[in-house]
Amino acid sequence: MMFRSMTSDLIVLTLLLVLLVLLMPYTWSFQALSPGCHLFPFNVTIRTDKRGTCRGTQVVYACVGYCESSAFPSRYSVSVASNFTHNITSASRCCTISKDVKVKIRLHCPRGQHHDDIEILTARACRCNMCHKSRY
Repeated sequence: MMFRSMTSDLIVLTLLLVLLVLLMPYTWSFQALSPGCHLFPFNVTIRTDKRGTCRGTQVVYACVGYCESSAFPSRYSVSVASNFTHNITSASRCCTISKDVKVKIRLHCPRGQHHDDIEILTARACRCNMCHKSRY
């Protein structure tokens, strides 16, 4: 009798897990679920003044995510040269833009006034690259 109870509980648990997997949102993309450095879209709005007299909106891309970094004990020669203040050496990598492209944003003005085009950069591809303090 105990064996039947455990078997039916196992079947119910298995059915619940299958149902959970089937009901996962279809909007999840493989890229969103995977770790690393990826393109991420967001809206940018450009305004000509604080009141937003002329404005335009465009979807652009940024690089977001993370990259593997490491830290390890410094070589003895490095420690000696730094008077034993540089005991750890790190190799840091950051998610950065590897390819970019200019996109035009058309600024729409009220009452049919002139339409200006502004060019801005957007990311086209991302990669893990050495981190530089000057970039961030």
